[in-house]
Amino acid sequence: MTNTQPSLNWLADPAVFAVNRLPAHSDHVYYETMEEAKRRSPMKLRHSLNGDWKFNYSINPSSRPEDFYKLSFDSNSWGDITVPGHMQLQGYGNPHYVNTMYPWDGHNDIRPPEIPTDFNPVGSYVKTFTLPSQMVSKRVCISFQGVETAFFVWLNGEFVGYSEDSFTPADFDLTSYLLDGENKLAVEVYQRSTGSWLEDQDFWRFSGIFRDVYLYTVPDIHVFDADIRAELDATFTKGTLNADMTFLKGVPEKAKVVGELYDRAGQLVASSNGELKNKSGQLLIHIDNPELWSAEQPYLYTLYLQIFNESGDLVEVVPHRIGFRRFELINKVMHINGKRIIFKGVNRHEFNCYHGRTVSKEDMIWDIKTMKQHNMNAVRTSHYPNHSLWYELCDEYGLYVIDEMNLETHGSWQKMGVVEPSWNIPGSNSEWEDIVMDRAISMYERDKNHPSIIIWSVGNESYVGDVLLHVARYFRQVDSGRLVHYEGVFYDRAYSETSDMESRMYAKPADIEAYLNDNPDKPYISCEYMHAMGNSVGGMYKYTDLEKKYPMYQGGFIWDYIDQSLIKKDRYGKEFLAYGGDYGDRPTDYNFCVNGLILGNRKLTPKMQEVKFLYQNIKLNPDEASVAITNDNLFIDTSDYYLEYTMLHEGEEIYRGKLDVVVEPLTTKQVELTWPDGLTVQPGEYCIHTSFKLKEATLWADAGHEVAFGQLIFKVAGADVQVSNKPFRVVHGDINLGVHGDDFTVMFSKQMGSLVSIKYAGREMISFPPAPLFWRATTDNDRGNGQPFRSNMWFAASFARHCVGFDVQEGETSVDVTFTYKLAVSAEVEVRITYSVYGDGSIGVNAEYEGAENLPQMPTFAVSFKVPADYDTLEWYAMGPEENYIDRCSGARLGIFKNKVVDNVTPYSIPQESGNRTGVRRVNVTNEKGHGLQIAAAHEPLECTITPYTALELENAYHHYELPNVHHTVITVAGRQMGVGGDDSWGAPVHDEYLIQANQKLAFSFVIRRV
Repeated sequence: MTNTQPSLNWLADPAVFAVNRLPAHSDHVYYETMEEAKRRSPMKLRHSLNGDWKFNYSINPSSRPEDFYKLSFDSNSWGDITVPGHMQLQGYGNPHYVNTMYPWDGHNDIRPPEIPTDFNPVGSYVKTFTLPSQMVSKRVCISFQGVETAFFVWLNGEFVGYSEDSFTPADFDLTSYLLDGENKLAVEVYQRSTGSWLEDQDFWRFSGIFRDVYLYTVPDIHVFDADIRAELDATFTKGTLNADMTFLKGVPEKAKVVGELYDRAGQLVASSNGELKNKSGQLLIHIDNPELWSAEQPYLYTLYLQIFNESGDLVEVVPHRIGFRRFELINKVMHINGKRIIFKGVNRHEFNCYHGRTVSKEDMIWDIKTMKQHNMNAVRTSHYPNHSLWYELCDEYGLYVIDEMNLETHGSWQKMGVVEPSWNIPGSNSEWEDIVMDRAISMYERDKNHPSIIIWSVGNESYVGDVLLHVARYFRQVDSGRLVHYEGVFYDRAYSETSDMESRMYAKPADIEAYLNDNPDKPYISCEYMHAMGNSVGGMYKYTDLEKKYPMYQGGFIWDYIDQSLIKKDRYGKEFLAYGGDYGDRPTDYNFCVNGLILGNRKLTPKMQEVKFLYQNIKLNPDEASVAITNDNLFIDTSDYYLEYTMLHEGEEIYRGKLDVVVEPLTTKQVELTWPDGLTVQPGEYCIHTSFKLKEATLWADAGHEVAFGQLIFKVAGADVQVSNKPFRVVHGDINLGVHGDDFTVMFSKQMGSLVSIKYAGREMISFPPAPLFWRATTDNDRGNGQPFRSNMWFAASFARHCVGFDVQEGETSVDVTFTYKLAVSAEVEVRITYSVYGDGSIGVNAEYEGAENLPQMPTFAVSFKVPADYDTLEWYAMGPEENYIDRCSGARLGIFKNKVVDNVTPYSIPQESGNRTGVRRVNVTNEKGHGLQIAAAHEPLECTITPYTALELENAYHHYELPNVHHTVITVAGRQMGVGGDDSWGAPVHDEYLIQANQKLAFSFVIRRV
C-alpha cells in the first residue's frame, strides 16, 4: 500500500493493520567486523532514538493537532515525554485496569470492529534527529519495538506508514524521506483501534511508545532474516545446524557466506561454506556429539555468519547463540532431549510498578534469577510476545518458554463467567483472519531462533474457531521442532486440532485425574493454576503430587509471577502500591490485577517459600541415620552441590556436617549421616535438616544458595515438666479476682468476663483482654468463594459474645478460673476458656468449643488479646521462616526464627489475614530490653498470628495506608485456622481437610510465661 494517504478509517478496519511496514524478520544483531561481533560491541549501525520527545496529548482524534507532522508546525512549546514509556504514567491521562471487560463497557454501545470516538486518547510525538555519519548516504530504517495499540509515522512531513500489534516490532524504510541535517520524525499513537478488540488481556490499559525506538542501517550485503535451526537426530549424538538467509537485495555473483561454530570456551568446533543465490542463502554445519541445551544445562554455542562481497572483503558478521535440543511427543508424552519434561512454570506479565510494561534489562535479569533461585524452569509469556531481550536471557540462563502471540478477546465471548460467544472474535470470521495471522507471523519470525522457546501459543482466552485453527496449522507448517498450545479448545472439541496438548485453567486436581484416567490422547499441562492472588497458593502439593502418578501430567504454570500494581501517592504524599480503581478508572476489576508471587515492587511474598520447595528437583528424605536423595533432574547430577546436614535440639543447632554426594539424574541414593556419639541423649525435640547448596556461584545464584531441603522431626522421651509449687495468694474482690505471687499479679474480671491483667515485675502486659475469636481477616480467596457471606455469623460471634459463667477452683499448685460464653449463632454453642495460674506466674490457657449442627464452616478457633506495642520483637520456635498455613506449609521448616511484629503484615494489596505460623512450639514477644512474655504450646503445636492489627482493623481497610497507627501488638493463638486455598480466587473453596467444621468439638491449650 505504498503512496497511500493515511486515514483514520484504518483504526476500525480489520483489513488494515500494516501499511508500508517491512516484513517481520529475525531479531539477530550484525556487525561489520569479527572483532566487533566477538566483543558484542554496541552496534555502530544502530542509533537509539530513546529519550525525550516533544509530546501532545488529546482525548480523542477530533481534538488532536492534525497537522503536527508538517515541517511548518512548531511543537517546541509542547511538553516532553520519555520514550520508551506509557503516556498514562507520565502525566497524560490515567491508567485503566479491567480484566475481561472491554474498557469502554458501559460508556459506548459498540461491537467489533467499531471503536469509541469520544474517548480514544491520541499521543502526538515529535523527535528531531541528525543522521550519524556512519548512516549518511546509506539505506536507513526505523524500528519501533512496541507501540500500543496503533500508530502512524511521518518523516519530514511525508507519510511513512502505519501499524497495529502492540507487542511485536514495526519497521519502516526511511531512506527516501531523509534530509541533510535535521530531520523531523512525527508519530501519532492511538490507544484504541481494531487491535484493542484483540488485546483484551487481564492488564492495565496503557498506550504509547513503550519499547525501544532506533534507526538502523545495513551493509551493502545484509542478512535481513536468518532462520537458524539447530537440530538433533533421534540418538541425540549428531547435530545439524541449518541457516537459511534472506537478503534485502540481490547478492553479487561471487559473494559468499562462511559459517563458524564456536563452543562456550571460544574454541572453533565446526565450519562450513554456504551458498548464496539471488536474495537467499543457505549454510549447513554438522557436529558430532554436541553439548545439548536444556533448562538444567543451557549450553550455547555461537555461530558467526560471515558475509563476503565479490572482492572477498568481509562486509557483515551475524553472531547468534545456538542451542542444540530436541523437543517432541513420544508416546503422547512431551520430551526434551529424550526425557519426559515437567514444567515447573509461572506466567509472567512484563511489569514494573513505576514504568508499567516498560521493563529494563535489570528488571528482566532480576526476574530470571528469582525464578531460577526458586526452582522454576519454565515461563509462559502471558499473553503477548515479550521484549526480545527476555528470550536471549531465557536461552542463556535456562528457562523453557511458551511464547504466546498477542491475542485475547475475553470480553467478546465470556460475560461474568457465562460463555456467550454471539459476537466472539476472531472465531471463524474471515475478516479477522489476516490481522490475527499477522500477529502469529510477526511473533514467529522475530523469535524463531531461540532454543528456549519450545511451544508456540496461539493466544489466550479467545474462545476458538477456524481462525485460531489456521494459526496453529501455520505454526506447524513453518516449524516442525516445536509444539502448539491453546487452552480454548476445551470449549469446543471440534477444534481439538488447534492444540497439541490438553491445557486447562484452574482445573481442580480431581478433574485433572479424571482426564488422565480416561485414556487421554494428549498430554496435560495447566497453563494457569494456583491463582496467587493475595494470601494464596494453598494446596499446591495436590498438583505437584500428580507428576509422579501420571506420566501424561506434565506440570503447569502458576498465575502469576508479579503483581500488576503501580506506585501512586496517597493524599499525604506517601507512596503506595495501587490497583484497579485507584485512578478513578471505571469500569474496573479493582485488585484482580494483583495475583503475583512477588509484589509489584519486586519484593518476595511468603508464597515463594512453598513454590520453591514443591518445585525443587532434588528430594531429601532423612531418617535418624541416613538420607534418601532423589535426583529428579533429567540431565545433571548433584556434583555442583554439597550436602549439608544439621541436628537441632529444641530449635538450637548442636551439630553441622557436610558431604560431597553425587546422585545421578533420575536416580535415588541412600546416604549415611555420621553423628557424634551421645548427640541425642538429652530429652526433647530434635530436627534433622538436610539441604543441597551450591558449591560455587552460578549465573543465577551465589555460592551457598540452597536448592533443596528436607527434614525429619523426632522426640526423645524424658522426665515430665514439673508443675511449679511456688506459693501464691488469691484475692476475691467483689468484681475482680487477683492471683499474686513472686513479682507477678494476674487479675480476672467478672464484669469484663475475661483475664484483664498480667503484671510481671510491675510491667502490665495486657492492653485488651483475651477473647475467643472465630474470624480471620478475609483473604482474596475467601471473598472470591463467598466465605464472608456463608460464615458471616462467626464475624458477629467474634465481637458479640455473652459471658454466662464464672467459676473458680483453687488447688495446691494453681488456681483455675473458667469463663463460659454463649454466642448468638446458636443456643447450643458454648465456649469455655480456663486460665490456670501457677506460683511461678505462668498461666495455662485451655479453650474449648462445643459444636452444634447446621452452622457454617468456621474460619478459625482462637484466643486473641492485645499487649502494648512496645513488645514488638518476636522469636519463634515454629515452622518458618515465612508465614505458613495448614495447606501451605510444605516449604516451611522447623527452627528458631526472629522478626518484628510489623513484618507479619504481609503487604498484599488489600490488607488481609497474614503472618500466621503453624507448628508453633513457642514464641517470645519482647521489647527492646528483652522483657515480655512467651506463648508456648501445652501439648500439640499451635498456630499463631502476631501483628499490630486486629482482624477487624484489617477487614475494614482496602489499602495499607487506611490502617490505623500502631498502638498494640495483637496476639492470636489458634488451635486451628482454615487453609488459604488457591485453586482459583473466584469460587474454589479451601479443600475439605483444611476447613473447620462447626459441628465438631474443638479444644487447644497453651501457656503464657514471663520472659
